[in-house]
Amino acid sequence: MKKIIFTLLAIVCTIATNAETTYTTEKDLAYRSNASGYAGERCTVDVYHPTEATACPTVVWFHGGGLEGGAKEIPTELTDCGMVVVGVNYRLLPKCTIDDCIDDAAAAIAWAYRNAERFGGNRGKLFVAGHSAGGYLIDMVTLNKKWLAKYDLDPDTIIAGAFPFSGQCITHFNVRKQKGLQPLQPTIDEYAPLYWVRNGCPPMVIISGDRNIEIFGRYEEQAYLYRMLKLNGNDNVYLYELQGHDHGKMMHPAFHILKEHIKTITNSK
Repeated sequence: MKKIIFTLLAIVCTIATNAETTYTTEKDLAYRSNASGYAGERCTVDVYHPTEATACPTVVWFHGGGLEGGAKEIPTELTDCGMVVVGVNYRLLPKCTIDDCIDDAAAAIAWAYRNAERFGGNRGKLFVAGHSAGGYLIDMVTLNKKWLAKYDLDPDTIIAGAFPFSGQCITHFNVRKQKGLQPLQPTIDEYAPLYWVRNGCPPMVIISGDRNIEIFGRYEEQAYLYRMLKLNGNDNVYLYELQGHDHGKMMHPAFHILKEHIKTITNSK
């Protein structure tokens, strides 16, 4: 586990870029065929990509919002860094079930994998990342192999690295709310990433805000996930605590860690 204090001067883009590279954004692309109604409205992505480069690392990014709010976004920290970025919308509670939310995440990752080259990406360098609820979703899809199996894919094969930013590791509090439980009543069931801890998962970089100002003991949840993954024999798992950063503000310096790890992973391929 690493404790890191960031200053504004340390937040720099460390992935090599070409000063002449230009980028464009293609918006509202459907990742589900024949979806209608609420699914048709929400199951779309925006893709930010270089106009000419090829074989770029591809980051599939999931927004936060407690599974009840939020919208797809292209984080500015991931622009102009030589990467393809896929910003994902997914269905939200209570207009759908938690199974729908997780399945949307899997469907979007499957779509990004199969379309990476179309946007100048590389399906062998596919990374998944998200903040808060988005971190929870990528944890679930990365650890519980059934979600991508529905799309004939294996997370251990297609995901080069997972980056949950302050993701819930027990059962998500808004899932528990549907059962009449309060946010401070912890539960670990099939909707908890911790339930699916196993050996052989893709590299995971778990990033938390300061334990003293994070929400609902979020750091401790993530530290337990990290520890259990290590005990299960996963060597490529990392835990960072960003001192002085709360749940919302932690995501900005966390992007620096993401880019450093992507550089290391892609250089090793």
